[in-house]
Amino acid sequence: MSQVARTRTLIGPADPARSATVAPPSVAAHELIDRAGVAEAAAHRRVRPTRRLVLTAGTLAVAAAVAAALRPSGERTPDVPGGPGDAAGLVLVPVAYQFDVDPPAAGPRLCTLATRIKNAGYDTRGGRYMYHHTKVWGDPVMSSPDGHHVAFVGETKVWQAPDGTGSQANTQLEPQYPDEESRAYWQRKIPQGRAAGAAESSPIPLPPMELTPPPAEPARLRELLRIEHGPGAASKAVGTLYARYVLPRAIRAEILRVLADLSGLRWRGQVTDRAGRAGVAVTYDDREHDVQFLLIFDANTGGLLAHEMLTLMPVRLSAYQLIIDTAWTDRVG
Repeated sequence: MSQVARTRTLIGPADPARSATVAPPSVAAHELIDRAGVAEAAAHRRVRPTRRLVLTAGTLAVAAAVAAALRPSGERTPDVPGGPGDAAGLVLVPVAYQFDVDPPAAGPRLCTLATRIKNAGYDTRGGRYMYHHTKVWGDPVMSSPDGHHVAFVGETKVWQAPDGTGSQANTQLEPQYPDEESRAYWQRKIPQGRAAGAAESSPIPLPPMELTPPPAEPARLRELLRIEHGPGAASKAVGTLYARYVLPRAIRAEILRVLADLSGLRWRGQVTDRAGRAGVAVTYDDREHDVQFLLIFDANTGGLLAHEMLTLMPVRLSAYQLIIDTAWTDRVG
């Protein structure tokens, strides 16, 4: 049984992508092995993630969503791709909520947003390929025995036709850290070239696969979003849909209405994502597993800008996906 199959069996019906076909990984297996080997050799001892990190990485791989990223404690300028935030060795800044204490219920605000959204640029354009440009923090995450953490960062561009064929380009970016101590520790262990420079892999051809566009009917959409498994599963499913499909305005609005019916979602108001873009956010606190889910939407189009799954204890780690661009296009590259 493959690792994906084992993970799906472990998660069971709670897996939001149980029936989905998983696209090629953003990082090849040999590259992950190489990264781990570098850190282990430099530290002269085995460096392995905690059990919680292993489970998080497996879950997100199956859901085709995001890999784990480190929740920062320091402050700096927003992490804008290609800007000051891409300098090596900086600590990620937390997303600051407008309503940080006693946030209101998200339902009424999401319903209002659904009635007000406008067309996105891709709503009036066509093309052969669905194009997605995403950035993921923590691909993978590694922890030292004494509790110092490093999250690798990857950027992916995917051109995919409705039959699944197309191309995928991956770029490995500089690592990120949850605090200054972890940054100082891992910069001594990781070769400087790996810690500072971007490394782009050759384009990966995508094989044929069945890509069924999400339905506009509320009942079918609720089933696709795994509403019966609660807001956490729905949040991950929303991240998966937006990273795989170019969703038209009607479906974007219906997703907001479906989320509005979920109890436990809280309205966080105006926020700024890791690319420096303004949006509005909702969160769900899973008290049983000590995890918070965050969705950031474009207030004009209703499109998803970012998705985060924050592990609060014992270490503040999170899975963070940034959707930088979505479009229809006739060209690859």
